[in-house]
This record gives sequence, C-alpha cells and structure tokens, in this order.
Amino acid sequence: MDTPPQRSLRDGFLADCERIHREWDAYARSLDTDGLIALYAQDAILETPLVPAIFEGRSGVLSGHHEIRPFFEEGARRRPNELVRWYRTGNWLTDGKRVLMWEYPRQAPDGNQIELLEVMEIEHGLIQHHRIYWGWFGVNQLTQNAVSKVKRPG
Repeated sequence: MDTPPQRSLRDGFLADCERIHREWDAYARSLDTDGLIALYAQDAILETPLVPAIFEGRSGVLSGHHEIRPFFEEGARRRPNELVRWYRTGNWLTDGKRVLMWEYPRQAPDGNQIELLEVMEIEHGLIQHHRIYWGWFGVNQLTQNAVSKVKRPG
C-alpha cells in the first residue's frame, strides 16, 4: 500500500522540526555559528529585540545570511552570560505544516534564566522566518542594559 502524499509530506516536515529543534539548540550552546547559519535559508529573516541591543541603531530585523551571521558571531563573543542557561523541557509545538515553536522558560532548575519563545517558519527543511519573543525577565535585563549604556560617562 502506498503512503498518501500528504502524509509523507507531513512526516517529512515533522522530521525537519525534530532535527531543527535538536540541532539549533546544540549549535547555539556550542557557539557553532556555521552550524546555526546552515539551518537557515539564504534569504531567511530573523527578528529579535537583541539585535538593537548588540548593533546600535539597527532595527530588530535581520535579512539573509549576510546579516544573520554577524549577529550570531557577536552573540557568541559576548558569552558566557549567567542568565543564558539554555534550559528547556525538550517539548516543541507545530501546526504540522509550517510553524515550529519551543520555549526556554524563565524558571530553570538552577534559577532564573532569560526566557525566550522561539517561533520558526520552516520551508524545505530550513528556517525561513525566525522570531524570538522575550518574556518579562529578559526584557527587564535588556532595559537595564540600555539604561546603563545611557548613564555611562563620555
């Protein structure tokens, strides 16, 4: 009996979600910029409030490998950060067609961490659009950092 085409497409998408969920976290933890960028389509979009915190004067939107790679490289240079613990439950969600989501919750076994919600649109096994949403604890850290930059003398 042949597998219906819709089912095999869905199964392929779910396998892509599982792989991206596993590999993105592993590459981010190990500061593997090449591994991370390989998960993104050439014309991918990344949106996060961390962009203007790292690159002053930029919006929170990066387009394409040529903009995303320097962001990952600079993020790797700025670690370690005691509030980035990379704790997650291992669970992920999908609509079964295009969207993959998972959370890094604030409450980690060893204390608070910056809480993030990763929302990715997947096409042809690659991240096409990635939005990172921050919770109150992480936003508070960004705000404190921005205020301290303004208050620094000369």
